[in-house]
Amino acid sequence: MAGLTKKSSKTLLGVDISSTSVKILELSRNGKQFRVEGYAVEPLPDNAVVEKHINDVAAVGNTVKKALQKLRTRLKGSACAVSGSSVITKTLTMNGELSADDMEEQIRADADQYIPYPMDEVALDFDIIGPSLRQPGMVEVQLAASKKDIVDDRQLALETAGLVAEVVDIEVYAMLRSFDLLRDGLASDTPKDELTVAIMDIGHTMTTLTVVHGERIIYTREQVFGGKQLTDEITRRYGVSVQEAGLAKKQGGLPDDYAREVLEPFRDATVQQVSRSLQFFFAGTEYNDVDYLLLAGGSSAIPGLAQAIQDKLGTPTQVANPFANMSLASKVNAMNLSNDAPSLLVACGLALRSFT
Repeated sequence: MAGLTKKSSKTLLGVDISSTSVKILELSRNGKQFRVEGYAVEPLPDNAVVEKHINDVAAVGNTVKKALQKLRTRLKGSACAVSGSSVITKTLTMNGELSADDMEEQIRADADQYIPYPMDEVALDFDIIGPSLRQPGMVEVQLAASKKDIVDDRQLALETAGLVAEVVDIEVYAMLRSFDLLRDGLASDTPKDELTVAIMDIGHTMTTLTVVHGERIIYTREQVFGGKQLTDEITRRYGVSVQEAGLAKKQGGLPDDYAREVLEPFRDATVQQVSRSLQFFFAGTEYNDVDYLLLAGGSSAIPGLAQAIQDKLGTPTQVANPFANMSLASKVNAMNLSNDAPSLLVACGLALRSFT
């Protein structure tokens, strides 16, 4: 098959290509202890990536190259990810006695039941999850597929920067891998394998709710909302460029009325979006509560946001930091990493492919 989720024995760089930036992370491991060897975040030119689809391969490749120059690494192997509407995942139940080759043959024969594209346009892979709990002798198999041109564009962008895409993953699974690092830090009387945790990833234009029960993803939903709305309001009100607005959100320096007139309304709107997303989850499933809410993405670190959501929902809420228990190389600035951590969940999950 096309190797959408193929394994690698090499140490890999996690390369997250979002709509606004390229994030590259290098991890190492000594025993069970992970160490951050370095990371870099480099903004993308406008419209180089739109809704996770690469429009300008050369521009993305050049941005990856700039991030690598900041990172100063010798590694060439990398893991990237596809996401959103470009990805199809299905859980199939198959005969547990079939070999991998026989499973592949059967999946291809039945592919038109699951995939609405011609097979020669699709990158496809599968992974055996484990025995079926409901059907003895059967196994659950995770099928993943993406349009081949989406995968090819990411591989080509990395090759342009001198990297090799050893693994093409799926963003939501990369995030789940990072969540495995966060799970033990959640204070709860509920056993870890029974916890229901919502991860709200507040990106630039999209906010994605992923709900995990135990070690499995049980729900995911995207909605059009993100930090771009705050950036646009800053540019409109204060007459600054998009780049200046983006920096000001992180570094400050805006007029005194910014917190009251701009930031607080956006924070309130974000709280409403989170509440609405969870209501969709409750309405569409048998669940009516979650044990924890983790915030990820660049806008999740807005001052007071986690507390405002917790006050509104009554659900323990915190900003995700997968690096909290990792050691850091001397060149890594601990404060900068802490600030950037919520937006590095996908990059972290991709880098962890080196060790799983």
